[in-house]
Amino acid sequence: EGLLETESLQGRDEDAVASADFSSMLSEEEKEELKAELVQLEDEITTLRQVLSAKERHLVEIKQKLGMNLMNELKQNFSRSWHDMQTTTAYKKTHETLSHAGQKATAAFSNVGTAISKKFGDMRYSIRHSISMPAMRNSPTFKSFEERVETTVTSLKVQIK
Repeated sequence: EGLLETESLQGRDEDAVASADFSSMLSEEEKEELKAELVQLEDEITTLRQVLSAKERHLVEIKQKLGMNLMNELKQNFSRSWHDMQTTTAYKKTHETLSHAGQKATAAFSNVGTAISKKFGDMRYSIRHSISMPAMRNSPTFKSFEERVETTVTSLKVQIK
């Protein structure tokens, strides 16, 4: 009953008729017929509200017997809404666009990672070949630096993949 309005239709109809002043154009017989029809419609609406209320109560009872509660209904409604949304054209187009953009971004990051990895490899190569003195190449400082560069390059390669 909360979804249906409970205000009397007769009061609103009388206000509308009074403000438009259509009653002067109707004969007494037409006025009586309309008043009778108005009463009949209000009675039918009242009956329909009562029937709807009874059916809503019966629905709740059946759901309780079946173990359906508000949380289950919310989950079902959410799942149904999510499915309906995923089948819309707008969602599909957006999903395709974002997927394509994601693939491009992944490729770009991969290229950047490859470039960085290559740069570190080039640095390691140039450092290794630019030092001509064997004593310096075999020093603990140089070995430590070379190991750090190799570890960094290896970790970058792993992260890129």
